[in-house]
Amino acid sequence: MERPLRRSGVPAARPGRARPLGHARLFGVEAILGGAVTAGCWAVSTLSSSRSARRIGALSTLAWVMVVGLAVSVPIVAVGGVGQALTTDQVVLLAIAGISNVVGLLFGYTALRLGKVAVVAPIMSTEGALGAVIAIAAGEPLAAASGVVLALIALGVLLTATEVPEWSPAARNAEPVLVPAGLALAAAACFGVNLYVSGRIGIELSVAWAVLPARVAGAVVVAVPLLLTGRATLTRQAVPFVVISGILEVAGIAAFALAARGGIAVSSVVASQFAAIAAVVSVLLFHERLARHQLVGVTIIATGVAVLTAIQG
Repeated sequence: MERPLRRSGVPAARPGRARPLGHARLFGVEAILGGAVTAGCWAVSTLSSSRSARRIGALSTLAWVMVVGLAVSVPIVAVGGVGQALTTDQVVLLAIAGISNVVGLLFGYTALRLGKVAVVAPIMSTEGALGAVIAIAAGEPLAAASGVVLALIALGVLLTATEVPEWSPAARNAEPVLVPAGLALAAAACFGVNLYVSGRIGIELSVAWAVLPARVAGAVVVAVPLLLTGRATLTRQAVPFVVISGILEVAGIAAFALAARGGIAVSSVVASQFAAIAAVVSVLLFHERLARHQLVGVTIIATGVAVLTAIQG
């Protein structure tokens, strides 16, 4: 029988007493469901921020998303509290979480402003695999069967979210993808680190600590200087997009912090489904066609999540 996932930094069961099987199963399902909620939040946030970045620019989008996010974080902090004493290691984790999230979002918003969502999103979605690799490298055990399923889900994400370029005369004049692709890769690297440290924070501290660092850092370092210099652009058309992105960025990271308590590696890969969800939503809302390889990707993801749920349950 496969051993259930155990997460790094979680106190072991008391000597002589085994963890109840129901609790182990609950942790596995927690990682999957929480990761799925995270994916949904970030899918909508990605689509929304791509619209605002094209209207007011990446830096202004980041500033207003952080302002909205900070306002949303206040009730979470009020309910969850942040009163526990912090160790040096935890302070370092919080600093890394804040910096990696803000820098990653700036890279991501710039990529979404310059390139297509169908090109940028799949590259950014590799953050899940990067977060899982970091967690495993840091010592989080992962059973072989779960590892295979996670790899298949990652493959499904890439297939579903990847757009095959059309080799036609019109395509030759299309916007270049090298710069946005490079920015998306940089964003994925930042987000991969952020997923791991946010997972650690969610395990060791309250959810409030997971959502607060990036919002404070973004507001102080980005929003305040732009507001003071009058460069924080905001149009009426962009308002709903930055509000949606700000709320869902916070909701997504809060859901991930809770999901990580059931395993950082699993929740990271499941959360990376946001790119696949964004691709499917774009088909429904914008009437874009879903290629055969994307249909295969959707099937792989659905099957993989079902199998992973069965394994962890």
